[in-house]
Parts: sequence; structure tokens; C-alpha cells
Amino acid sequence: MKKLAAIFSLLIAFVAQLNSAQAQRTIINLDKGWQFAKGAYGSPSEKASTVSLPHTWNAKDVMDDEPGYYRGPAVYTKQVLIPAADKGGQVYLYINGANQVADIYLNGEKIAAHNGGYTRFNVNLGKYLKYGQQNELAIAVDNAYNENIPPLTADFTFFGGLYRDVYLVKTNTTHFNTDFAADGVFISTPNVSAEKAILKVTGKVTSVQKSKLLLSTVVLDKTGKKVAQKSVEIEGNGSENSFETELPEIAAPHLWTPEHPYLYRVVSTITDAKTGKVLDKVTEPLGLRWYKFDGEKGFFLNGKPYKLMGVSRHQDFEGLGNALTAKYHVHDVAMIKKMGGNFLRVAHYPQDKKVLDACDSLGILASVEIPVVNAITETPEFTQNSKNMLMEMIKQNFNHPSIVIWAYMNEVLLRPKYGNDKPRQQEYFKNVRLLAALLDSIARKEDPARYTMIACHGDYNRYKQAGIVDVPMLIGWNLYQGWYSGKTEDFGKFLDKFHGDYPKLPMLITEYGADADSRIRSLTPERFDKSIDYAVDFHKVYLDAIMTRPFVSAGIIWNLADFSSEERAETTPHINSKGLLTQNRSPKDVYFLYQANLLKTPFLKISNWNNRAGLADSLTPRTSTQLVRVFTNQKSVSLKLNGKTLGTKTTENGIISWSVPFVNGVNQLTATSPSGGKAIRDDVAVKFNLLPANLKQQSSKALNINVLLGSKRFFYSSAGTEWMPAPIYTKGGFGYTGGTPFKLPGNGRVGYGTDRNINKTSDDPIYQTQQVGIKSFKMNVPDGNYQLTLHFAELTTDKQTEALAYNLDNADKGTRLEDRVFTVEVNGRAVLQNFSIAGKYGPLTAGAEKFTVIASDGKGINIVFVPVKGEPVLNAIQLTAR
Repeated sequence: MKKLAAIFSLLIAFVAQLNSAQAQRTIINLDKGWQFAKGAYGSPSEKASTVSLPHTWNAKDVMDDEPGYYRGPAVYTKQVLIPAADKGGQVYLYINGANQVADIYLNGEKIAAHNGGYTRFNVNLGKYLKYGQQNELAIAVDNAYNENIPPLTADFTFFGGLYRDVYLVKTNTTHFNTDFAADGVFISTPNVSAEKAILKVTGKVTSVQKSKLLLSTVVLDKTGKKVAQKSVEIEGNGSENSFETELPEIAAPHLWTPEHPYLYRVVSTITDAKTGKVLDKVTEPLGLRWYKFDGEKGFFLNGKPYKLMGVSRHQDFEGLGNALTAKYHVHDVAMIKKMGGNFLRVAHYPQDKKVLDACDSLGILASVEIPVVNAITETPEFTQNSKNMLMEMIKQNFNHPSIVIWAYMNEVLLRPKYGNDKPRQQEYFKNVRLLAALLDSIARKEDPARYTMIACHGDYNRYKQAGIVDVPMLIGWNLYQGWYSGKTEDFGKFLDKFHGDYPKLPMLITEYGADADSRIRSLTPERFDKSIDYAVDFHKVYLDAIMTRPFVSAGIIWNLADFSSEERAETTPHINSKGLLTQNRSPKDVYFLYQANLLKTPFLKISNWNNRAGLADSLTPRTSTQLVRVFTNQKSVSLKLNGKTLGTKTTENGIISWSVPFVNGVNQLTATSPSGGKAIRDDVAVKFNLLPANLKQQSSKALNINVLLGSKRFFYSSAGTEWMPAPIYTKGGFGYTGGTPFKLPGNGRVGYGTDRNINKTSDDPIYQTQQVGIKSFKMNVPDGNYQLTLHFAELTTDKQTEALAYNLDNADKGTRLEDRVFTVEVNGRAVLQNFSIAGKYGPLTAGAEKFTVIASDGKGINIVFVPVKGEPVLNAIQLTAR
């Protein structure tokens, strides 16, 4: 963490250095002291409150049990004073992110508007300002659905608000052009090699009167030494004047690579040729590198082959929505570097400039894309908004050396319209292709040096037949064989099939992953159980397939961290849990898998399954043997349990597995490996709740039984409780008799329980599985007083929900609400009479019934479920001594 802290300090200092270099531009931060209220401009629907930016109004409502979240108008208002001495210059308002429609008002007059929530924009306040007086600045923001603004639908939350910084920039009347909220200076590197580098600088100068100007460009190395410079005279013509400058070559340049991300600085200055007064100055980063994608051999940087391995990233964080300050953006990029990655897909929209600043400084290559996701609208307005977003994205990010790809569509045929009208659907596909071709041509014209890309979901034939595959320079595939559909082994088959058909077209795997709830583990992982362990197995297959195929240029994991997706339910409602990190950025085992396979420095980490429970082994009743994984890039590792050696094993694909005989209580695991003569090690303490095969062998005071019915999963709850799968009853122990695990009718995807949100709980996995038709649950506990808790949720419902688009082989057919009534008897006494779960709690709602139970005469506790109507069910059970 000290290294990460040092990185943060350096990056933030670097950003500050760039800002301070804009000496002739005064930047005034406006993040503090806004009055905020929901409602339209002039007619608020609530009392205003004081907020600071970044801000979103959806940080909390996306996480509640109520479907949907506020998508509508809100207004931010602030008083702004511009000194009278500034009159005669220019004052621009910069808004880095307002999702998604923004109207700008100054002193009650609407002066500008902007469509699109993910690129910055600026407004020349100019003639509207009252200098020397307070000005009321109001920004009306609306995140309501708009069919003419992408994205239309997507698997992420459309947070509303002014969620990035807002500031003023004061300039002279003569300055570098600020169209598309860019800095007005664009650096290209048409000729770079190990021997020399040639730079070309283009842009426009804006002026209000004719004048002679001196345009100076200086390239500084990391130490501040000048390595190239050139000055030319240009005419200020009273409006705009384009310029193009080619600088003298830089001999033996320091090349920018992921291992050594060397950054120069390019300082561009406009000076009045007569007076020598500096009118404007802009400083941009410069990384000297050359690259290419090859359909057969993959990606090359500076003439050397590079397998691009990295992640996609969404811009939200637990509890904050997408209203993040700089440290969060920098931290995420640092976590990619710490993983051993070298690539970031900025998806599915342009993100804060600080993300790419960090990529430049840390050596992370990147692609950036506009949010044309899932579908398009066939209107001139949608096309124009898409074009504007593309131009803003390219112009604003042109000078980042980390960027090698511009992308402009993601899974755009995932939700094809007009499914019941095939001729009309073919016309729609044609229009999608025409839009793709238009956007591609704009990107190639604006930036001929970089590549263009479309990311497609796994319906190969649909994209091929629609002609989409033939449009971009690169094709990206978002593939989830073994998750949403198919088997993991189908992944490699897909890669080989596509490459065989398009051997010259460079291919990237732009998404792959599996849900991994950090609280769920399994000793028998299976598809869609949401366990960390299935995700590790899934990623092992994909990683091997990517690394062994040179024609696959990139493997880009979906996703760096869990992120907000309000429409999702599953074990983590409103969260897509495919991240390598949790939403608050805690690493999962899958992150360790990539560190073990990508890092060049010594790495060793024991799985973070640190809270466990289990039944005692039949032959050794004081231990419970469970699998432990160790992740490492070392050849061999030794493992000890409580100081006793468990042997040394050889690494295979970054993983070693041990069968570890845990004892009750705290178990100390120590993994060690020699590395260059100096041992590296990792230590973890595992808390284990061991339940004996014969419960009477354990004191009643020590018994703590927490089991899930109809499940093979282990679960660590928010209360710090380790839950385990309920066993079938055996004499002397505990477990259920009768019944079968609940399976959602008509659902071919989920092999257990339900994936729907369970209301009134944050521990959904406790309630998403159950034993249907259960007859009894027996516990041969010692005599004593106990608290018994029975957990119920009715998993059937009459309410249908729309099948989410990404569940490719599943249509939600809904279910019929079961008319279920039963009686529960404990040791012969009815504790629940004619009990209806839906009647008491409602469907898909958590409920718990608690009882005090006395076990006496050595008979233990016997719970019997007596059907009255339909079949009895039980979701989970707990027993603790009183």
C-alpha cells in the first residue's frame, strides 16, 4: 500500500504540474457550494440542499428494493463573481460530466445546451456575464430516457447529476481554440523509431482582431531539458486560424512502453509578436511509441510483440455512484498495474481525464469508446448525437499516448428491433451498418494513426450477415461461453472459427468473465452458482486459450471491479459482480490468479476464503478437510497449517491446491517459496466452525449451526456468520430428510434456486435456495436450551420480469405463485400452524421465525413439516445455545 500511495502522490502531482503549466489560463474550481433540487428549472419539486461536486442524485436509490431509480430533471445553482478587471477577456465554463442532458442558464437566460453524459463540454459565458457582480449560474441536468441520445439501454446504471468537476477558464481574447472542449493543440507522431522521432503539432488559434503572433512549440524531457523546439509567425485574422508545425527530429528518443512509460511535455505558446506578451500557453503529455495490430501475430509495440492483457472499467464506487474524485480513478488504474495488466478498455463511455492521465503515467495502453450500446434509434438526431460524442471523445483525448484504439459501438445487435417483422429488421440492420460506417470514417479522418473497433456479443452470424464485421479496423468479441450460454471449452472453438474465416482481421476479446460474489464459495463449483471458485475455474480456461493463440491480440476481462446495474437481481441485487475486485475494491481470488500469471516480480498469495464451516471428517472427527488454493508465479510452494508442514507442490498455471485438515477455531496457514535465494511468504488466519458428526460430542454451548437448504454453496453473511450447505440427516448428526432443491420453472440457465432479488435482506443467498417438499430437519444435539431460527422466502410469484438481454439462453417465463400452507412442529409441538410464507411476508421477501427450544432426555431437536396445501419448504436454519 505504501507503493500505491507513492504512485497516487506522483500522479496527482503530475496532474497539478500540468495544470500549473497553463500559466496564461486562469482556472477557477466551482465544485463547492451548489444549491441542488430535483425538478425542472424554475419549478423544483423539493427544497434545495447544499452539495459539493462531484455529485449524483442516484447514489442510494439504485440500491433499494424498489425497482427503478430517479431518472428525471434536477437543477444545480451557484452564485459566481467575475471581477470587473477581467472584462475584455474570455471566460469559459467547463463541465466535465453531466448525465445526460444539460441546459445552462446565466442570470435566468438559457445560453447553451449539451446532449450526452460522458464527455466534457464548455460554454463561452462572454457577453452574458455581469462583471463585478454576482451572476446566478444554473445547470439543469436530466438523466431521463431519451431515444435520441445513446446509450438507450445497457447493463449499467445511468446515474444522474454533475458527477465530475466544474470550473471556469479565463483566457485572453487570443487563445488556442476550445472547440469540443479540447485544449486546441493536437500532437501526432508520424515517424517514431529507436533512432529518431518526428512530431507534428496542429490546431487553431482564435482571436478577435488582426495581429501578428508568434507560435512557439517546445518539447521538454522528464528533467525539463529542451529536446526540440520551433517557432513560427502566424496571422491573427480576427476569427480562427489553423496552424501546422513539424518539429526538428528528436534523436535516440526515450520510448514509451508499459515497463517504462517515459513522458515528455510539449509546451505550446502564443505570443504577441510586437509586445512579446504571452497570450496563451498549453502543455500536453507526449509519449513516443509506434504500434500495429496484425491479424495473424497480434499486437506489436515499438516493433516487439505484446499480448495485451487487462480489464474494462466502469466509473462507480460503493456508496458513491459515479461521483468520484481523482483518487478513485487513479487507484483503479494503479490496481491494473499491480495486477500485471497492460491494457484498459475504458467502457462503455469516455471517463474522467484523470483515468487516461494515470494510464499515460503508469504505462497502461487503452481504448476509449462512445456509448452506442445494445441498439440504435434510426433518427437524424441519434446519428448527430453519436457523431458529436465521437468528435468530443477524439478531440479531448487526442494527446494521450496510452490510447491506441477509438471504439464506437458495443453489442449493438444484442437487442435487435422488429423481431416479428423480418423485412423491417433487415432494414434496421442496414441502418446500423450505415451508422457504423459513418462513425468509422469520422474516426479515421480525425485520427489516421489510431485503430477503430466495434465490440460484438457472441452471435457471430448476426454480425457477419449484417456486415458489421467488415466495417472497423479491429473486431472485439464479448464472449461468455460457460456463463450465459454453452460451455467454457466452446470459447477456444469460437476463436479458431472466427480466425479461420477472417485471418487478416485483428481480433481482441473485449469482454469475458463470470459473476463472482465475494461472499460465496463452493467445494463443488458449477455454472451460475456465483461462487468465487467457479469464476477462478472459468478464468483459467479463458486465460489459457488467449495466451496460447498469437492471433488473439488482447484479453480484456469484464470487469475490473463490481459495478452498479440497477436492473440486475441475483445474489448481489443491483450489482454486476463479475469484477476482479469488489465494488469497494477489495481483491477476489480471480485477481490473484491474474497476478500469478502476469506479474514479473515474485508473487505469492493464499486464497482469501478466510471464514469457513464444515462437517468433521469421518475418520478424524477433530478435523474437516477442505481445499485451499495458493496463487503464485513461483515454481513451487510449501504450505504449513498451524506450524505443521503439509508438503511442497509444483505450480500449474499459477495455482497450487492443497487438501487442508482444518480444526475448530483459528487456523494459521503459511505459504513460502524460495525466490532468488530469498523466501517469500504469505500468512492468513482462517476462522473455522467445525461441526462434529456426532453433535453430542460437543458442548451445547459451543454449537453454532447455520445451514442453507437446497444449496451447495458456502456463504459468509453481513452478520459475520459462516453458512454451509445442509447435509442429509445421518444418525448422531444433523440434516434434512425428504424433498428436492428448488429450481426455477422454465429457467434453463440457473441450476439452483432463483436469481431474483429477495426483498428486505442484504443476504439474498440465504433465501434464494430452498428444499421443496422437506419432511423433517433433525439435530441430535446435547440436552440444553437453544434458539432456533427458521428462514423462509416464497420463491414463486405471479409477477413476471423482463428477461435481461445479456442472459442469452434464457427467457423469463415467470412462475405461478404457489398456494402453499403447512404446519411446523418442533419436538411434537406446533410452532407454526397453517403457515403461509407468501401470506405473511409476500413473495420474494425474506422472513425469519425464531423460537426457544429445549432439548431433553437425549432426544435432540426434531422439526417436522406437515403439508396442508402444496409442499412445505425451508430455505435456511440456525441453531445456537442460549
